[in-house]
Amino acid sequence: MDEIDGGIEHAAPIWAVFGDLMSGLLGAFVLILVGVLGVHLELASSLETEVQKRKVEEQRRVALEQALAGPLASGRVTLNNGRIGISGSVLFALNSDQLQPEGRVLLKTLAAPLTAYLGTRDEMLMVSGFTDDRPVRDSNRQFDDNWELSAQRALTVTRTLIEEGIPSSSIFAAAFGPEQPVASNADAQGRSQNRRVEMAPVPKSSKGSAGTPPGPAAASRD
Repeated sequence: MDEIDGGIEHAAPIWAVFGDLMSGLLGAFVLILVGVLGVHLELASSLETEVQKRKVEEQRRVALEQALAGPLASGRVTLNNGRIGISGSVLFALNSDQLQPEGRVLLKTLAAPLTAYLGTRDEMLMVSGFTDDRPVRDSNRQFDDNWELSAQRALTVTRTLIEEGIPSSSIFAAAFGPEQPVASNADAQGRSQNRRVEMAPVPKSSKGSAGTPPGPAAASRD
């Protein structure tokens, strides 16, 4: 009888250890499950944020297309990822910051729809000037370099759009000189594409950090 009682006494701690082990495993399983659920919720939230972002971008694109329906239909204006492009030597002659008559007329047709678009959104119109990498011709003493030429062109377009009705608080100019080319400067065709002015709506909060335009687009070419 003493031997039987002794066996029972020795068996009791084993069941206690087994119970503690199962409790530990259960706790670990719960922690893993909570972690997995947390990751799943985080991924779902990120996916939802991305979907909403793309939805807003699509709505923005459609709204801009509707605002520029007339100019787009004429074929002289293009719209690529929110960037407004004016093809050909419409705005300026080579090494000039003076608007050509056709360029002024075109900007006038853009002013009204852009004003209407900006009036319904918390955005501003960024007008960016670019040049090729060739130095300004020696015969042209008006500009010190391509940076000044690109700045003056952007300002000319900006001031013209303000004259045509866009509020000055809804537009600003930026100059990039020969930086951020959209084509090679090794040939005349590529240099022509790099001499351009781009216009793109950007969030108002971006004005203070507008060191980089929304993206390259063929806007105006010499």
